[in-house]
Amino acid sequence: MEGILYHPIGRISSPFKDNVGVPRQAVGAADVRAKIEVFNEFSKGLKDLDGFSHIVVVFHLHLVTSPSLAAHPPWDGREHGVFATRSPYRPNPIGISTVRLERIHDNILEVSGVDMIDGTPVLDIKPYVPDLNPAGEVKTGWLPDTKAERMVRSRSGDR
Repeated sequence: MEGILYHPIGRISSPFKDNVGVPRQAVGAADVRAKIEVFNEFSKGLKDLDGFSHIVVVFHLHLVTSPSLAAHPPWDGREHGVFATRSPYRPNPIGISTVRLERIHDNILEVSGVDMIDGTPVLDIKPYVPDLNPAGEVKTGWLPDTKAERMVRSRSGDR
């Protein structure tokens, strides 16, 4: 199969300068603020985004150097397939986080709830629309509620 080439539309400026101490999930970083600089050639695409309270940020996990098909979550003693986890060490290092959009000034988005490292390339931004997400019964597979709570509080480097 052919390779796929993406170009960043922007870059994250966050308080996390390396991959230690970063919240493992955006929901565990509600008070962490950051900025997304959308490159000038894409700033026209921000029109009307300011009416949304949350956005979905699709980004490149640029510090991932050793992808794996197996993952070992720190809150679970068993090995799982990477596609059954939210591990960043994936064959295609793509991250997705839903963050609160605090404000937009020109081509700068101020956001909170950030689990991204400073300098992370942004591939896409989408408005978060709750009614367009699955409703009804949701199963969480191997991850019981008590483990999900630990995910929220977990930071990279915690083992």
